[in-house]
Amino acid sequence: MSDIIHLLPDSVANQIAAGEVIQRPASVIKELVENAIDAEAQEIHVLVTDAGKTCIQVIDDGKGMSETDARLAFERHATSKIKEASDLFALRTMGFRGEALASIAAVAEVELKTRMADEELGTRIVIAGSKVETQEAISCAKGSNFSIKNLFFNIPARRKFLKSNSTELSNILTEFERIALVHPDVAFYLYSNDAELFNLPAMSLRQRILAIFGKKMNQHLLSVDVDTTMVKVSGFISKPETARKKGAHQYFFVNGRYMRHPYFHKAVMDAYEQLIPTGEQVSYFIHFEIDPANIDVNIHPTKTEIKFENEQAIWQILSASVKESLGKFNAVPSIDFDTEGMPDIPAFDHNRPIEPPKVHYNSDFNPFKTSSTSSHSGGGGDYSRPKIDWEGLYGAPEEHIPHTYNPEAETPPVTLYNAPAVEKGTQHFQFKGRYILTSVKSGLMLIDQHRAHIRVLFERYMCQIRRKQGVSQGVLFPEILQLPASEAAVLEGIMDDFTAVGFELTSLGGGSYAINGIPSGVEGLNPVELVRNMVHTAMEKGNDVKEEVQTILALTLARAAAIVYGQVLSNEEMDNLVDNLFTCPTPNYTPNGQIVLTTIKEEDIEKLFSR
Repeated sequence: MSDIIHLLPDSVANQIAAGEVIQRPASVIKELVENAIDAEAQEIHVLVTDAGKTCIQVIDDGKGMSETDARLAFERHATSKIKEASDLFALRTMGFRGEALASIAAVAEVELKTRMADEELGTRIVIAGSKVETQEAISCAKGSNFSIKNLFFNIPARRKFLKSNSTELSNILTEFERIALVHPDVAFYLYSNDAELFNLPAMSLRQRILAIFGKKMNQHLLSVDVDTTMVKVSGFISKPETARKKGAHQYFFVNGRYMRHPYFHKAVMDAYEQLIPTGEQVSYFIHFEIDPANIDVNIHPTKTEIKFENEQAIWQILSASVKESLGKFNAVPSIDFDTEGMPDIPAFDHNRPIEPPKVHYNSDFNPFKTSSTSSHSGGGGDYSRPKIDWEGLYGAPEEHIPHTYNPEAETPPVTLYNAPAVEKGTQHFQFKGRYILTSVKSGLMLIDQHRAHIRVLFERYMCQIRRKQGVSQGVLFPEILQLPASEAAVLEGIMDDFTAVGFELTSLGGGSYAINGIPSGVEGLNPVELVRNMVHTAMEKGNDVKEEVQTILALTLARAAAIVYGQVLSNEEMDNLVDNLFTCPTPNYTPNGQIVLTTIKEEDIEKLFSR
């Protein structure tokens, strides 16, 4: 029997490692920029073409590499960050496992130009599919210059699963923003297809936040700064009034590294309890500085999930620091007692005799006396009761409220209520401002008015998008929408769909857009929040198929414009809604699968009265 276990070739092993480390162009940029930071670069330029699918270039002014190091850097598990196992518990660098460059070289065409400051000549290396094609000495600038072309050229299946350029560019910008936020002392520059998207010189953390997300955030940021023997917590949180359902900017960093941590996120949100509506989120930018021996960063290939040794204690410190910031800046509402005009409360005197209160009343008062006037010694006024004709009040209704109209009378009689107008179709009834009840052949139908309107509006907006016949309603004063670069890239990718549904958006540059027109039928809604929510929904879904993106826009718009629960409808309005509902292809369910209507059968109703 022959042996069946064998060692994988290095090229195959590198491609497997690349599957964990390099998932998309954004992963390449993350690894290369983090290596540049570890090389003590003070200025980093990132250039992408076609959202990184064609070319990614990362240029830094760091320490550079020697000829031997440049070649060895592309070998698996080759690193300058650790030498023995104990070093894993004292890490203060971004990358350390020595898989990034080997993984990138396994799935792309890589060119590296690098030179150390004390050397006259640098080194140029060209590698494609883990095979070294060229290595030579050249003249180049100090630092490193990586050029990554044709990502996944030798793995067509992986390249096929890359998203659209707008989605991939949004992922690149998201990774770029995370790194730029945690290293405000480093200058970053980002270009996409020769267009400058970011120009971030070295600055403070607060300035870096404003440079990325807009200057409007300046008035909403509250600083957090707590230093304990276990951990140091610093950064910024936003005021409660800035809470929103989608699009909050939430960042945790530990020892200069971005991380996700649902447990600590709950600590922050618990501090805002009863300050913001349920389900809404706030922005925060919080940095932790902790002894590396107390954390484990090697539990996930991308090192975004980190385990803390004393999570519960840090949770309490974080929650207390956030609450302290909210209280310090008067973000927590306080009770303000108005003492103006209040009577003075005399101090207690031990020598003063205590007298019980006296009650004054008129012992001669009789409420059943029929006299027209009655004088009272208490000075309470006139307590006489008017004489009421009780017989007349309880007389026959025919004598006071005629049922028929007398044409000879000078004025028509006054009726107690207006009888409902007779409708040609079926009479509808509204139950508690939520359901529409109508009679059908099989029994009684109950329709959810809000969901029914969503179904109707969704079909209308989808038709407008497909035909590009959206009716736009101009606004008197244009609204200004400010988006981060990662969200602006998504908006640009679906701008045609926004125009088709009736939005008129004009780019002002720098992620700013003027909203000059909105779809007809959504008047009264906040157009800025409406567009922002639609962009965030598209980002969350991550769909690149045109039909699916159009569905997201139509559904978001329909939900925003649909009639709300509690809105009183006339019979004519209910009749129109029911008629429009049954012209839809699937009136029974909303576009996201919620039940719109149900029917109680006639025999089931009869069973209720069978006893």
